[in-house]
Amino acid sequence: MAELHLAIAGDLHDQWDRIDHDLLERLRPDALLLVGDLSDGLPRIPGLLAELKLPLASIAGNHDTGGDPSGERLRQQLAMLADHHCGWALRELRPPGLAVVGGRPGTAGGGFHLSRAVRSVYGPVSQQESADRITRAALAADPALPLVLLAHSGPAGLGSGAADPCGRDWKRPSCDWGDQDLTLAIQQIRRRRPVPLVIFGHMHHTLRANRGERRSFVRDDEGTAYLNCACVPRHCSDASGRELRHFSWVTLRDGLPWRISHRWYGLDGGLLYEETLWRAPDPAPAPPQPALSRC
Repeated sequence: MAELHLAIAGDLHDQWDRIDHDLLERLRPDALLLVGDLSDGLPRIPGLLAELKLPLASIAGNHDTGGDPSGERLRQQLAMLADHHCGWALRELRPPGLAVVGGRPGTAGGGFHLSRAVRSVYGPVSQQESADRITRAALAADPALPLVLLAHSGPAGLGSGAADPCGRDWKRPSCDWGDQDLTLAIQQIRRRRPVPLVIFGHMHHTLRANRGERRSFVRDDEGTAYLNCACVPRHCSDASGRELRHFSWVTLRDGLPWRISHRWYGLDGGLLYEETLWRAPDPAPAPPQPALSRC
């Protein structure tokens, strides 16, 4: 069985350094995906990512605009990320053999809204136009490659509770804060090919006002897996004072999600904690064959 191992870095918020590079050298995933909010529009992290030899794809988050409505900060980020950025576009990683399609860049969730910075860079784009851009990119992908949708905010439709993958937790009442254009794109793509995996962040795992933790994984009736990777802060320490680095981890087997987890590594590359979110059921054993009679 062909397997691909994907390391995913959730919202970085400036927490990325060469120790993360060293970890990736030890862990040797087949590709690295980043869901955006690298920093507040600063050049340091895009510069570091450019040093990686690992196949990678990234999407810009709302914080990557740097709060600059002119869009200049966002333009700088996109220029430094270059081909690694896949907003509204297809990035085929060869190797390892993976089609990554980006959602709407710079989104802050909440249905559909273009910030002034995004409009400054991309011009006016309607909800349907955004969905169509994502759809065209996905349908242009080599059908032999596994398809992953990479977004900053997840799609609408995953629940309206504060603890749901895209639920609004900072203001009552809670509501679904997912992107409607991404939901529409998924529906459109499914008419032509399956969508096995959607990866995103934006909505942090720790809920506001000490309300617990967010549910970070959902799998729908169509077999699509949705993974929220925004474990913030991703650089932290455990109760023993050991420094930890977080990656979400997805293993694809024959192009489909097989195992999905959150992992916390020590600085030496040791896996210290793992939360397994989903594992594909083992195939049913073949029924016994009737014994051949001897003559």
